[in-house]
Amino acid sequence: MTIVLVSAVALVDPDGRVLLAQRPNGKSMAGLWEFPGGKVEDGEAPEAALIRELREELGIETWESCLAPLTFASHAYDDFHLLMPLFACRKWQGTPASREGQNLKWVRPAALRDYPMPPADIPLIPVLRDWL
Repeated sequence: MTIVLVSAVALVDPDGRVLLAQRPNGKSMAGLWEFPGGKVEDGEAPEAALIRELREELGIETWESCLAPLTFASHAYDDFHLLMPLFACRKWQGTPASREGQNLKWVRPAALRDYPMPPADIPLIPVLRDWL
């Protein structure tokens, strides 16, 4: 089975809310909410992938020193196994804005379960809530 490495981030605003992005139509699991991020390319560090994805998807800049490893997901889907480190980030430059047609929403930690998510993201919620 192929292992797919994806980096994700919990962007936390000064009010303690977390940014979720809704998967756009045409992508697998369209309509589900997830933590921003994306695939790690060959030879790329997870942190570098996240910095690149945040620039491409949300138009913001952050730095490796601002990405704190929080937890990870390991989930078997039908045709691949997902390994996804989740970083926490409280410092970035710019205002997150949708660059790829995805809806964005700032969500209080207690309300994260109200948003349907891919199976791999769900176990991350209690860890994130406890940390915040």
